[in-house]
Order: sequence, then structure tokens, then C-alpha cells
Amino acid sequence: MLFALALTGLAPASADSRPRDREQDAAFKATQDGSFVPLRQIEGRIVPQMRGFTYLGPELDPSAGRYRLKFMRGPQVVWIDVDARTGQVLGKSGF
Repeated sequence: MLFALALTGLAPASADSRPRDREQDAAFKATQDGSFVPLRQIEGRIVPQMRGFTYLGPELDPSAGRYRLKFMRGPQVVWIDVDARTGQVLGKSGF
């Protein structure tokens, strides 16, 4: 029954998707009002500097105003923390 509902798109959203939706809403709102630098602009600057790494995507902590960009090369995982308000790199971990 759940499988059939999932196929029709009528299955309830999982609890795991809700925090991600709130992050996206907060990022969109803050970008629209000029509080945050657009994520695509930050990615456009940071991702090319990470040659040899696979970009896995961003996380946003809206209350801290910080993006965390996640990269991977082999078993190594690296995070780049970026101030969402200024676009400045705050730190790197996993190197």
C-alpha cells in the first residue's frame, strides 16, 4: 500500500526532509533580502579551488549564517565553512 502511495506521490513526506526544507526556505529568504550571498556565487568561487575532490553539496546553518560545503576524495572528507553573509571562508577541516 505505501509503495503504491509512493508511486503516486501521495505518501507523507519523511521527517528527514523537513529540516532540509526549512534550510532551503531560510537560505532563499535570506538571499532574496540580501542578508546572504547566493549559494551559487559561493560555490562558483570555492568548488573550482577543490580540484581532485568531488563536491557533495552544501549544508546551511541559518542561525549561524554559515554554509558548510562538503567534498570527498577517496576516503577523505573535507568541509569548507563559509560565512553566508560575506562569502568569506571561515575554516577548513578534514585535510
